[in-house]
Amino acid sequence: MKRTGWVIRNIPDPETIAGHMYRMAMLSFLVDNEENLDKVKIMQMALIHDLAECIVGDITPHCGIPPDEKHRLEDEAMEDICKLLGNKGPMILEMFREYEKQESAEAKYVKDLDRLDLIMQAFEYEKREKIPGQLEEFFVATNGKIRHPFINKVATEIAARREAFQTVSTSSK
Repeated sequence: MKRTGWVIRNIPDPETIAGHMYRMAMLSFLVDNEENLDKVKIMQMALIHDLAECIVGDITPHCGIPPDEKHRLEDEAMEDICKLLGNKGPMILEMFREYEKQESAEAKYVKDLDRLDLIMQAFEYEKREKIPGQLEEFFVATNGKIRHPFINKVATEIAARREAFQTVSTSSK
């Protein structure tokens, strides 16, 4: 299933929800071993954080569904999925809810990875489609929300590269 935000912005061949979750899991390798974070838990959380979307779809603010309704639909979908997973279901449901409620350092780290992935993907699309600055709304949506220092540093680097790309693109016209 293609991610809604890119579809409504008419991005050709956009990433899928599954691709996003896999990329998030790969980003979890960024966790520094010296940090007091459970790397395995972060990877697991990254792989399940959007799993409910396979049932409810990728609900964005543009869909007109209130946030509390979105959370209710996703929680019900996760309950249904977890019933199919035998004795692993309760652990996966608990981890999903921990992420949704932002109850742990790992959940907050994964949320920051989610925001980082969004701007990384937006910048990649701006470069690929030669549309510098056209996906600004995705950068604005994450501005000031990435709390983890290392992830924030990476986001700042992406913003700098994006600005350079925009400058080069505008000056060559």
